[in-house]
Amino acid sequence: MDCHLIVRSQQSDVEKINCFPCTGNVLLDRMVDTGIVLAPYGGEETVLMPRAKKLAEELAARGKKPFIIPIGGSNAVGLWGYMTAFQEMMSQGLLENFDDIVLAVGSGGSAAGLAIANYLNGSPLKVHAVCIADDSDLFYGIVERDLKTLLLDTEVSARDIVDIVDGYKGEGYGITSDKVYDFIVSVSGSSGIVLDPTYTGKAVYGMIDMMNTQPERFKGRRVLFIHTGGIFGAYDGRLGDRLAQTSSGRVVDWTGDEFSSCPPMPK
Repeated sequence: MDCHLIVRSQQSDVEKINCFPCTGNVLLDRMVDTGIVLAPYGGEETVLMPRAKKLAEELAARGKKPFIIPIGGSNAVGLWGYMTAFQEMMSQGLLENFDDIVLAVGSGGSAAGLAIANYLNGSPLKVHAVCIADDSDLFYGIVERDLKTLLLDTEVSARDIVDIVDGYKGEGYGITSDKVYDFIVSVSGSSGIVLDPTYTGKAVYGMIDMMNTQPERFKGRRVLFIHTGGIFGAYDGRLGDRLAQTSSGRVVDWTGDEFSSCPPMPK
């Protein structure tokens, strides 16, 4: 099965199309020979979807059977993925140990799936979704759309079933501040849990900050963070460059023959 991506791109990327970067997620895409269509920055309906439909038409003309997946897989089909994930956590008895669920929200599908499943199962948990792009109004609208698709919009609203949190996306999608980079390194160094700069790093930073400054926003203190991935974003070079500049204290030189007298590894 062939795969193709519609990727938002800066003009500088288009000028360098013959040496398009191979870092982070794009590295995996290029390794499996994914077709990449560069598009200008803009909305899904106005910019991305028209290009996806054009590409689908081209592929259909070649005898292919294309299937269009929207941003984040956030549609009626993708919705069931996290509804099923919620049911799986219930079957494991996991949710009995928590009062709240927190996750990152970048396209709305994961948040909608968990929130709707939480509601349909009569669960006492409270679901929070931390925006890593756009704003809460946009994502509440997506949850409302999904409620309407499931014919639930007449009995409950998006704001009743999920707390969508603004204030932690920084300057925008994929733009990460120094304090979030430092936080990511701190978490991985102390726990072994790897967060990424675009999604989970911002969301966990927001969760911890809210627990300290807005504890009343939570139903309790037993909070489950759902790690939704994005890990390959940690390998796009930005985090590595930062660590190269700041972590030299954990690198010691024992290359000499008299290594027994070399400086010890810092604690």
